[in-house]
Formats: sequence, structure tokens, C-alpha cells
Amino acid sequence: MSKNKSFSDTSANRYSLALYELAKESSELDEIEKNSFSLIQLIFNNNEFQSLIKNPTIKKNELLTAISKISEQYKLNALLIKFLSFLISKRRFFYIEKILKDFIETCSKKRGEIKAQLTSAKELSESEINSIKDDLTKNFGSKIKLNYKHDETLIGGLIVQVGSTMIDSSIKNKLQKIENRMIEA
Repeated sequence: MSKNKSFSDTSANRYSLALYELAKESSELDEIEKNSFSLIQLIFNNNEFQSLIKNPTIKKNELLTAISKISEQYKLNALLIKFLSFLISKRRFFYIEKILKDFIETCSKKRGEIKAQLTSAKELSESEINSIKDDLTKNFGSKIKLNYKHDETLIGGLIVQVGSTMIDSSIKNKLQKIENRMIEA
């Protein structure tokens, strides 16, 4: 199983890199990245599309018809449509989610962005999130791609993770530390 897993990861990575190179060469990187993000959202939110992707009994022409309809609805880039059709013809369409996620990750890395995760106990406004993002950008000396999540179970405070660096100022974490000290005593 691990051999198959590494094979699929390697294959998906190669396809995503090929898509990146094609998009860069044709100066359509931004548009294809936005389209890729839209497709990932579609996969995540639409169970029928997920089933279509994962079903090995679906014929190539049925997949091509589905992609044609999706490309019309989402106004997908012509290069991306050709790429998706190529994946279908090579029976590699079941990798599409991984390929597109890798593609977006590659775009982010090539721009020099660092991924960060922000989790807060209270709902933050857009300006508060942007302020935290700006502070992180200054502190880390790189552009930060910030993913924000609201989590009421933290009780209060924030958790910020940038790469392997984690800052946990949540009340939940502080209570956990106090509980651990009481257990040890």
C-alpha cells in the first residue's frame, strides 16, 4: 500500500508541476490558479462530482462531457480544460484534487509565500486578520498566506502556526498546562 501511495503522490506532483510550467509559459498562471481553487471547492462541496472522480467504471466520454459542462459554468481557462481532458484520456483524473492542491501550493512557493494557520476563540474581522497577516509578514520577512479558522473551544486567545513555529496563547492551552501540573503534583 505504501508503494502505491508514494506512486500516486509522485505522479500527482509531476502532473501539478507540468501544469505549473505550462501555465507559466503561457502567462496564464493567475487565471489557472483561481480556476484550480474553484475546482477544489467544487470537489469539496459536491458529492456527485466526488463520486464521478472516484468511480473507475465511468467512461472517458462521460467524464469529458462532465468537464465540458463544468468548464462552461465556471468559465475555465482553455489550457486547464485541455489539461483536465489529458488526465481523463490517461485515466489519471482520480488524482485531480491532489494535482490541483499541489499546483496551488507550487504557485504559492514560487511567489515566496509562507503558509500560516490562525485560529482564534472569537470571530475576527477582516481588518483584524489583515493586521495579524501584516505583522507576521514583517516578522518572518516573507509574504504570508494565512488560513483563518474560528474555534470557540479555545475559550479565549489565539493559536498561530507559521511553518514549524507555533504560538499558542489560548486559554484552553493554559488551562491544560495547569491541569497537567496538578496531575503531576
